Order: sequence, then structure tokens, then C-alpha cells
Amino acid sequence: MYILDEPSIGLHPRDTHRLISVLKKLNSIGNSVIIVEHEEEIMRSADEIIDIGPFAGSNGGEIIFQGNNNDLINSKESLTAKYLTKKLQIETPKFRRKWKNFLQIEGANKNNLKNVDVKIPLEIMTVVTGVSGSGKSSIINGVLFSFLKKYIESGLRKYDKCINIDGDLQLVDQVEFINQNPIGKSSRSNPVTYLKAFDEIRALFSTQQLSKINGFKSKHFSFNVEGGRCDECEGEGTLKIGMQFMADVLLTCESCNGKRYKEEVLEVKYNEKNISDVLDMTVDDSLLFFNNLEDKIVAKIHERIKPLQEVGLGYVKLGQSSSTLSGGESQRIKMASFLGLKNNSKKTLFIFDEPTTGLHFHDIKTLLKALNALIEKGNHVIIIEHNAEIIKSADWIIDIGPEGGEKGGNIVFEGTPEKLISCKASYTGQFLKNKL
Repeated sequence: MYILDEPSIGLHPRDTHRLISVLKKLNSIGNSVIIVEHEEEIMRSADEIIDIGPFAGSNGGEIIFQGNNNDLINSKESLTAKYLTKKLQIETPKFRRKWKNFLQIEGANKNNLKNVDVKIPLEIMTVVTGVSGSGKSSIINGVLFSFLKKYIESGLRKYDKCINIDGDLQLVDQVEFINQNPIGKSSRSNPVTYLKAFDEIRALFSTQQLSKINGFKSKHFSFNVEGGRCDECEGEGTLKIGMQFMADVLLTCESCNGKRYKEEVLEVKYNEKNISDVLDMTVDDSLLFFNNLEDKIVAKIHERIKPLQEVGLGYVKLGQSSSTLSGGESQRIKMASFLGLKNNSKKTLFIFDEPTTGLHFHDIKTLLKALNALIEKGNHVIIIEHNAEIIKSADWIIDIGPEGGEKGGNIVFEGTPEKLISCKASYTGQFLKNKL
């Protein structure tokens, strides 16, 4: 029995087809193959589909559908079935944004790039695509991001594996490369600390009557410093037991029962909930809980948390350890932190590295709204991506290839999705036809 967890990650549709043929071969010689996957073509190639949901987190965990592709049409609850049968779909944009400002890369030769020249449009959604290993990351991360980071920090023009980068550089105040690395190195890092909402939550608890009687300040509601946190586990909620020849074992702290705080701190409540209860809430539940928007502190908490819902993370718990978040969830939390910025006049160039990893059709629809919101705020968005739904939603496409490795590294196409499907040299164009 082979169990594969999202084997299509990082694969272009051309390569996904090759993967499917390998998986079918495994099956044909007598093996069982189970795949955890969101990729449309893999789902359509399956003999049996098991759909779990209906949504995520506390709103999921049920078998919504089980059957073959022909049975999908009869499912009334499954979101997956609705997208596969086209009852629901990610709409193609009614218009493509026009652009006049751009960054010009000349003579890029990093890794397999063949001294290419390319214009990167600004103030729109640009998708850089191509088969696996074609040179997408080399030109965007290795050449463009590397240059911009040094240029913005120091004002010096230091080129890495290219001749020149020029154009409307004055329109880029900062650059953010949003990948799938964890949001924090510590197990204490979580969504609310990353979005700075925890500062406001702690401030709220410190204003409660019992806090004033006990002399509790905001710091007493932190699990990072001594004071209110459990002394036994130091605010971790768990104790790590080192095993000599095996992996470490995590045990729930018996002193605080995993609640992280001292008993007297947990006695302080806001609307019948203590600080531990709040950290255990999902984003969706917390937005209903912090609904007294006439209270300035509560309104600020609501404002800081709301972007998490807007990027489709309503099911994530406020205090969920960063070590339990997937790469895609970490990436969307980073995006939420920028969506939540108010009165930010800086124009940022956002580079997203495969943001659809681990995302269902429904999540991609939410992701696209968030990406467009960043552009409407005056920012620039570049996405390295293989997903056809994202490619068809782009204002401008740069296709690199035609193959991977030595046979790649050339600019195959630059233009709109509508024109890409007419480009015979582009594998991406061939697979995009049925999406437009």
C-alpha cells in the first residue's frame, strides 16, 4: 500500500500527467494507492474519491462523499463535487488590468537561464509559470528578489547573475518574499502573536476588575515571560521528555493541565472566558466573541484578527502553535499580516512562491480575493505558480521553459492568458485551454 501526501506539489500540469501514469502503473501491478490530494486531474483520474469536510477545522471531520467520478453529480453537500461537476467554479476575471510601469531584467543567467531579458509589470497580478525546473524561481527569487532586497536596504545596485535591472524602481518601496517557511522558530509562536493581536488581548484582560484587585498587568497574561505563566512548563502547556533511543515525548503539563497559566490568572475572565479559553478559540468563533466594537480595545482585536478570516483561515485556533501549521497556512498568515496594515502608504512588491500548495478549489477562490485586495491597495503581486485557476486569473503571464533543466531557461511567452492558449511552444498554454 502506497500512501502519498499531495504528490502534485510543485508540479506543472504536464508533469502531473506523467505522475498519474506512474501511479496507475503502480496500481496495475497489484499495489494499493491512496493519495491525499487537491489537484483536479488527479481527482478525476481516481477510481474512488473520499471527500472529508464539509469545511475545515471544527467545521470538518465528516465523510461528505464516497464514490467514483460518476457519482459526484449526485452529491449535494460536497464542495469538491460541486467544483468537479462545474456547479461551482472560480470565475475567469471579466477584464485584465492594463500596465505601463515595469521592472526590466537584462541578461539573467542564473542556473539554467539563457541570458534572458524580461519585463516584470507593476501594479497588477503577474504569474510566472513553466514546467518543473524551467527557471521560474531562478529569475524571480535568485535574480529579482536578490537585487531588490539589497537595493532597497542600501541603495546600491548589486547584480547577481544578470547584466542590469532597471525600470520604475521608485514605485517599489519594499519587497516581501512570502514563502511557506514557519511563522516563527519557537513553539510559542502562533497566529495572534504574529498579527500582534495578542498584545491587545492581554491588555483587555489586564483591565478586568479581578486583574486590578490582584495587581495583574498585561505581562501576567503572557506565556513568554515569568509572572502569570505556569512555572512547571514555563507556558508551553507540555513537558518534553527526552528518550535516549527514540523521539522525544510530549506530555500535557499536570500542573496547569495544558492551559499554560497559573490558576489565579485563569480566574480572570472576560465575557465568561479566561485567557486560555480565548487562545483555544477558532478565528471564526473569536470574531463572534469580540463583537463589542464600541470598546476600543475589543475593536482593535477584531480588526487584527479579521484578515485571518479573509485569507480562509477561519478554522485555525488563535493560539495554535506554529509547529502544527502547514506551509500553506503559514504563508496565508503572513499575507493576513499585510492585509491588516492600516494607513500604509508604502508600495510593496509581493512575491508568492506557490501559494496554492495544499489548497482546495474553495480556498483558492478565497486566496484570489486576498491577492486582489493587496493589488487594490496599490501593491504589486508576482506569483510563481502551476495551478491553472491562478494562471487563468492573472493579468499577465510569463512562461519559462519550454522544458526543465538544460532545455529550459528561455522566455517562452509574455502576455495575457487569452493569448497564451495560442502559443504552441507553451505546455502551460495547452493545459490552460479547457479553463478559458
